Amino acid sequence: MQQPAPKALPAKAFPVSWDQFHRDARALAWRLAGSGPFESIVCITRGGLVPAAIVARELEIRMIETVCIASYHSYTEQGGLQVIKGIDSVVSGTDGGKGVLVIDDLVDTGKTARVVRDMLPKAHVATVYAKPQGRPLVDTFVTEVSQDTWIYFPWDMGYAFLPPIADGASG
Repeated sequence: MQQPAPKALPAKAFPVSWDQFHRDARALAWRLAGSGPFESIVCITRGGLVPAAIVARELEIRMIETVCIASYHSYTEQGGLQVIKGIDSVVSGTDGGKGVLVIDDLVDTGKTARVVRDMLPKAHVATVYAKPQGRPLVDTFVTEVSQDTWIYFPWDMGYAFLPPIADGASG
């Protein structure tokens, strides 16, 4: 959830369709199925909302909480991290988050993951996508992309023409 916004079109673009994201989130649930049991999910907003809903359905988890952390203060610049809403003690408990599954769409530099890990040190942290800098902070992920790749999530895109790769297109 912390990929630095590109100043220009990135050299490596990874556009993800709704169908692909759904498949990848289900693949994450499949990998997590043997890692529990999980009593609750904490999703990191906003990027973790969609995969958390899919994973919650697949693993039949009903208790879902959010932790709201802002790292992008506009689309083009990343600022300091700000915890807007913490985790309710009903979910976090007194045991460091044991039995809690933390979900996000992406771990990039790991700054957001580190903040949540400090809140819930015993939680299982899972993301759909991972970049090398943040990968050590997650327990489970589906797809690794290079640090210099910009992931275009389906909720950030509309339908548009893409020129062929042979014509110099990067996406």
